[in-house]
Amino acid sequence: MAKARKVILIIVLVFFVYAVFQSPTKAADIVMNIWGVIVDGFDAIIVFFNSLLNR
Repeated sequence: MAKARKVILIIVLVFFVYAVFQSPTKAADIVMNIWGVIVDGFDAIIVFFNSLLNR
């Protein structure tokens, strides 16, 4: 199981490096979009807990 995880991680990293070298602008856009989704998710969690605590 650990070997399979290592192989998958290496494949993902190789693909990421390939994507960055092939199209750095698209890769940057993807990272920015993913970061935006993460930030929006945390904001939604904060709003949820604030509404639970009536703040």
